[in-house]
Amino acid sequence: MMRVARTAVAIGLVALVGSSVAGCGSGRTGDDEGGASLVVGTTDKIFSLDPVAAYDNGSLVVETQIYSYLLNFAPGDPTPKPDAAQSCEFTQPTVYTCKLKSGLKFANGNPLTATSVKFSFDRMLRINDPNGPASLLGNLDKTDVVDDLTVAFTLKVANDQTFPAILPTQAGPIVDEQVYPADKVMTDEEVVRAKGYSGPYTIATYDKNKVVDYRANPDYVGILGTPKTPNISAKYYATTDNLKLDLQNGAIDAGYRSFTPSDIESLRTSEKVKVLEGPGGELRYIVFNLNTMPGGTPEQKLAVRKAVASSIDRPALAQGVYKNTYLPAYSSVPQGMPGAAEPFKDIYGAASNKDAAAKFLADAGVSTPVELNLQYNPDHYGGSSSEEYAAIKTQLEGTGLFRVNLQSTEWVSYQRERARDGYPLFQFGWFPDFPDADNYLTPFFAPNNFLQSHFENPGITAQLTAETTEPDETKRLELIRQVQRDLAQNHLPILPLLSGKQIGVAGADVQGMEQTLDPSFKFRYTVLSK
Repeated sequence: MMRVARTAVAIGLVALVGSSVAGCGSGRTGDDEGGASLVVGTTDKIFSLDPVAAYDNGSLVVETQIYSYLLNFAPGDPTPKPDAAQSCEFTQPTVYTCKLKSGLKFANGNPLTATSVKFSFDRMLRINDPNGPASLLGNLDKTDVVDDLTVAFTLKVANDQTFPAILPTQAGPIVDEQVYPADKVMTDEEVVRAKGYSGPYTIATYDKNKVVDYRANPDYVGILGTPKTPNISAKYYATTDNLKLDLQNGAIDAGYRSFTPSDIESLRTSEKVKVLEGPGGELRYIVFNLNTMPGGTPEQKLAVRKAVASSIDRPALAQGVYKNTYLPAYSSVPQGMPGAAEPFKDIYGAASNKDAAAKFLADAGVSTPVELNLQYNPDHYGGSSSEEYAAIKTQLEGTGLFRVNLQSTEWVSYQRERARDGYPLFQFGWFPDFPDADNYLTPFFAPNNFLQSHFENPGITAQLTAETTEPDETKRLELIRQVQRDLAQNHLPILPLLSGKQIGVAGADVQGMEQTLDPSFKFRYTVLSK
């Protein structure tokens, strides 16, 4: 989940938290400190460095560099493997036990033990920040320290097929219990100063959403390996135009998120850079706040959602706005993911159907035109969001059934306001935590889901539990398809729109980016070199 603004961020002199000072001009830093350096540009924004409050792609990129996890995804491998752990396994149907490597420590020198792991997971659930990933741990009952190097997770439901894959997600970073407060979120400055993390890099300097300078952590012994480039700078841009220009001019070495379709076309013609693609999985969709959306009764609200679903022309959005760099999405599980279905196409049609939309509203006694207050974000999901939502407004109003009040808010304010029920309908995007269809289901539709849309349904919850605990793969995939059909036919808490690939751009002399554009959706600086 992410952003974009007005002009390139000049790195300049940043007097920030940390022991060193960032460089000037192009943003290249660290050459005078020994070892190679490299600059990565992005239009993403960091929401929080504290894992309990961060559930967005911009924050995930930083977390991937500075935190260790019990299990993690090695570049190119979608199977969770030991990171801080030496081994993890089910010791009982409801108990998942991990043994840590010995001698682990945080970047500040404090020991990393089983107590640290228990503290991290207890803290995630205790704080339960509305902008955080605690919903991923819905099946975790308790975490116990067995001994100094052993921790046991007791699950509410046995045979959870997804729990090992949840440990490498944003719910799983291990933090230092000696510096992180148990009951409140740390500020970014406190996180940087305390160095209570243990990943492959440490943060040397930090100017939020302008520049972050990383240094290789010599004490990291996890699965991501020793960084190939010891000094990395992340430069944050306000617009993709300036990001693209700096890539073409060689002012930076690589770029990751979020390029417009025109940017990608232009960059493909440049001999100075290479455009790299990774597996799809990004989902763009509209969320309905079931409390504040239009409709006097639950039945009327459902009719409005069905009418909106019948009015959207996804192929027109994919081609007209995104030049087919995105594909139409007819379910919350994108095509290509095992278990994916297309119930929205089957029920509401592949394109706009005004007559069907009008019937849904008329049958529920909803007067037209229905006024929709639709919020989108102009600086997080790429520079084409404004064009995308202008097209959606045109499609909806073109039926004569809706009047759309379209508004936009920049990302940090957007996150806070939607958490306060500020938006009846709003844009969201999803970058999966792990490569499994359930990651497009449980975080969206289980109790305490991160969307905060006020959707909760016992029948859907039961179906989610069934699919996550079914060990037979064939049966599990059918359960996954069934819950997609039920959601589309009877509930519609979200309206899927588009799905897209991962896109990265690297200088001709930069190596390694293709390794990290994999189904784990973790962008790892450790593999980058030139």
